[in-house]
Amino acid sequence: MNLIEILKRDITKLQVDAIVNAANNSLLGGGGVDGAIHRAAGPALLEECRALNGCATGEAKITKGYNLPSAHVIHTVGPVWHGGNQEEPQKLASCYQRSLEVAVGNGLSSIAFPNISTGVYGFPKQQAAEIAIQVVKEFLKDSSSIKKVIFCAFDDENYSIYKIFLDTN
Repeated sequence: MNLIEILKRDITKLQVDAIVNAANNSLLGGGGVDGAIHRAAGPALLEECRALNGCATGEAKITKGYNLPSAHVIHTVGPVWHGGNQEEPQKLASCYQRSLEVAVGNGLSSIAFPNISTGVYGFPKQQAAEIAIQVVKEFLKDSSSIKKVIFCAFDDENYSIYKIFLDTN
């Protein structure tokens, strides 16, 4: 049985097989959740990320979790919102899809996602939540290896949006 849940927490405190980092293309840290994950994981994460040579928008790469309670970090690069006419919805869907594929490919069974692209990248929060939930539910129909997916919101607004979508779908 697959379990999807929404939590309002600091993603760096979750004990799952992997947390997802809403990274920038360099993978070398930044603001928001990206900076928080790098700070909590420690300098060894930055060193491993340097060897990955960045990541394209919509793709995902995995590292160790280092000082995090999670064993791994899956780094994905969400799209910057430009009005929706530059394939932003498809690129955001790809972030969730590729992150789940990387998790399965590495034998992981639990994963936690932040609200990808909804901060400084400006993706509309409601639309982002719909995409995230739809992709995860579709993926779980065909994957028995992922047992738990957590959507981890840091603020009340995102938590409420995800809660409504999860309760009605």
